[in-house]
Amino acid sequence: MAMAVRGGRIAPGGGSGLRNFFSYRIFVSAMLTLLFLATFSVLFSSQPSHPDSIIGNAYVHRTFLSLQSDPLKTRLDLIYNQANNHIALLNAYSSYARRLKIEISRQLKMFDNLAKNFSDLQLKETYRKVLFESDGPVDEDVLRQFEKEVKDKVKIARLMIVESKESYDNQFKIQKLKDTIFAVNELLLKAKKSGAFTSMIAAKSTPKSLHCLAMRLMEERIAHPEKYIDDEPKTEFEDPRLYHYAIFSDNVIAISVVVNSIVKNAEEPWKHVIHIVTDRMNLAATKVWFRMRPVQGGAHIEIKSVDEFKFLDSSYAPVFKQLKSVSLRKFYFENRAENATKDVNNMKYRNPKYLSMLNHLRFYLPEMYPNLRKILFLDDDTVVQKDLTSLWSVDMDGKVNGAVDTCFGSFRRYAEYLNFSHPLVKEKFNPRACAWAFGMNMFDLDAWRQQKCTEQYHYWQELNEDRMLWQLGTLPAGLVTFYSSTKLLDKSWHVFGLGINPSISMDDINRAAVIHFSGDMKPWLDIAMNNYKHLWTKYVDNEMEFVQMCNFGM
Repeated sequence: MAMAVRGGRIAPGGGSGLRNFFSYRIFVSAMLTLLFLATFSVLFSSQPSHPDSIIGNAYVHRTFLSLQSDPLKTRLDLIYNQANNHIALLNAYSSYARRLKIEISRQLKMFDNLAKNFSDLQLKETYRKVLFESDGPVDEDVLRQFEKEVKDKVKIARLMIVESKESYDNQFKIQKLKDTIFAVNELLLKAKKSGAFTSMIAAKSTPKSLHCLAMRLMEERIAHPEKYIDDEPKTEFEDPRLYHYAIFSDNVIAISVVVNSIVKNAEEPWKHVIHIVTDRMNLAATKVWFRMRPVQGGAHIEIKSVDEFKFLDSSYAPVFKQLKSVSLRKFYFENRAENATKDVNNMKYRNPKYLSMLNHLRFYLPEMYPNLRKILFLDDDTVVQKDLTSLWSVDMDGKVNGAVDTCFGSFRRYAEYLNFSHPLVKEKFNPRACAWAFGMNMFDLDAWRQQKCTEQYHYWQELNEDRMLWQLGTLPAGLVTFYSSTKLLDKSWHVFGLGINPSISMDDINRAAVIHFSGDMKPWLDIAMNNYKHLWTKYVDNEMEFVQMCNFGM
């Protein structure tokens, strides 16, 4: 019992320790203030001693002309900025110190009150007389009541100590900060995974308006079959003296925009031949579109299905063979939300379009058009802004592929697209080699045939069946196929990234012959970038009745 009493009487000493701690904080604040004043004095006393230059604001606010003529202006600016930076720093610490002072004062008052409560409890007349000053036996009921009150106050004291521990225990602060950072990182990773999956769904799903357009065109074809009998092939389709384009897509509105932009910007549209290849499902709709809305200026349009190229089967094309692989189909076609949590960085690769034959058709251009010598390949998310005929006269230097390079600094080089931990990739390619863009490519088909590039593509595509060489669809396949056979074109021919990069210079865009909405935010989607979308919509045929009926929202 005597020990309990002594413990109670020592409690006020704890309040004295806190006062000493508080006094120490005041001393530290005062020293910081003196240090700041001394630094400020030294900084400005090192300036020229002319009276007009060392008088406070008169020195700092010299006129613009005098600063321009002063050879020490640079030094002055440096010192002045340094002083201002330290003023801001000291103000920040001062603000924190004031908040800390208020918090410490609150805690100090709480601790003093609690220590006083302990002392007052011992000095309470009932307890003092019965428990501490009486020579007789201890009253058990009074002792029990005293014990209860002491335990209640001890409980409060412990809660207060736990609450204030963070203010005094740096290790506790560090651990709490680490826990917070870990929790925030977990939330960030979860948000990234969810965002990657939802972004993929938004970007790759067929919009209602696009589906509506295809259905309307098919309805027209079924209702009036006599209007849409196929014409005989034109001789222009195989004339190597004309300007030939290849567009492979299942998106009717996108195809029409590319075609319109080519024709409207061509100086002699009758010399241009546009070869469109689509899938079986969209073949009829595409033919109906161009029969209802024929191109102007005499340009020639050839529309085919990929099924019409009979040489493309599983015995010849590796992609057809790989489509039969159960593991590959599972990887590309099972795009479930739980898969997004496994590897958020690779979600963009898990898309069936990378095994679509339309996507890989570009590697068979010489076989598809055996009588042509050159052809310009355009993606369906491109827009032509200028006459392109001069591209056919570019000296290819014996190369097969004419393309614009995409690298800047250490970015977009081969190392980003290929797995250089694989010994074959490491042996054959330079990781620092500059990548180039698929989307606008001039192909010299004669050089292609001579250098047997299709065979090279087959070789690499078969090796990559297990996705150990690369993961992303056709660009890495093109990089390895045309590794030493690519002629780099001037960047003004092709500006890309309008579907992913919101900060492309409008001057670069306006100078470009072809702009490319590469990225997920395609111009026909609701998620398209509004600052670029008008560059695409101005080539949409808004007078076409089905476009109006399907509410494209242009």
